[in-house]
Amino acid sequence: MLIKNATIHDAVSETPYKGDILIRDGKLVSVGGEAAAEKGEQVIDAEGLFAYPGFVEAHSHLGLENYGGPTGGTNDVNEITDVIAPHLRGMDGYYPQDAAIRTALASGVTTVAAGPGSANVLGGTFFAVKTFGNTVEEATVKEPVGMKCAFGENPKRLHRDKCLSTRMTTAAKLREALYAAKEYMTRKELAGDDLAKLPKYNMKYEALIPVLTGEIPLKAHAHRADDIMTALRIAREFGVRITIEHCTEGHLIANELKAAGVRVAVGPTLSNASKLELIHKTWETPGLLAAAGIPVSIITDAPVIPQQYLSLCAGLAVKAGMDPFLALQAITINPARHLGIEDRVGSLEPGKDADVVLTNGDPLVSDTAVVRVILNGEVRV
Repeated sequence: MLIKNATIHDAVSETPYKGDILIRDGKLVSVGGEAAAEKGEQVIDAEGLFAYPGFVEAHSHLGLENYGGPTGGTNDVNEITDVIAPHLRGMDGYYPQDAAIRTALASGVTTVAAGPGSANVLGGTFFAVKTFGNTVEEATVKEPVGMKCAFGENPKRLHRDKCLSTRMTTAAKLREALYAAKEYMTRKELAGDDLAKLPKYNMKYEALIPVLTGEIPLKAHAHRADDIMTALRIAREFGVRITIEHCTEGHLIANELKAAGVRVAVGPTLSNASKLELIHKTWETPGLLAAAGIPVSIITDAPVIPQQYLSLCAGLAVKAGMDPFLALQAITINPARHLGIEDRVGSLEPGKDADVVLTNGDPLVSDTAVVRVILNGEVRV
């Protein structure tokens, strides 16, 4: 496929440029300049149109809490019977035929991270998935991309009558699980090939080994500043990677987040302050954090905010003062880096997946229309 004469916003160069985009075998071959199609290749004249990388969401529950849910449809977001559930895999609850996935694709969202919610101290793994595919295996980009853990009100509320009623208990239970998994991992290493010395197989501890070895980060649900600091403190104690999800009060501790060198995913902001820990929610947060030099992704937390409004959320952050280019990066290359899939998606660069969105204007402006969506080198919308 050859896209001719587009105004290209590649998400890594701040200044857009006019040129062609050549696609072969589902990959970007060249971006910018002039290119020629071979016989039989599809040519799209994009004169007057704007080309962007497919939008990427760093944190959602798309495909797990389905359109029509939670009461009218299926809801596989939270396992409420077990406060420590790292062995659960988000991809096992994903429904590729969920109507909301098609809607997300039509809006230009081509890749999302999906996984468990925030009912548990440890909820299981997120995975990165394209918004097109008949099966989860066909659509998956990378699995896993992070281990969900949660701080604040949600674990307290949902497990109050069983085992957890304070923030101190949340932190203690997370530490307990990480210590136990670390001991289990050490015992496995010391056993070597001696099967008699191997500890009894434990699925929960096995699931935490990639966290302890740094293969995947803790994906920490934290709204309040104190919860964010607790998450950072525990990550330091165990020497593990961490990303901060939601980060509602992140602007109040921007210096600490910058010093910690973490990536943050801000949102959902286009919703009511439904609980006390959200009272400082503001559209200024992503802009303030980005201005402080912190890598920011903007999220919908779909279906909290419908997935198709991801670019609108970035536009509202711009309205509140965020630099427009940084806002674009917050729904493209930054979430790709947040998830460790920047080698495939998040920008228009040769060698990456051919996920291209053609629009008739700035996608961060509400009256702009998505004209075409190309995913894996095929026109899908």
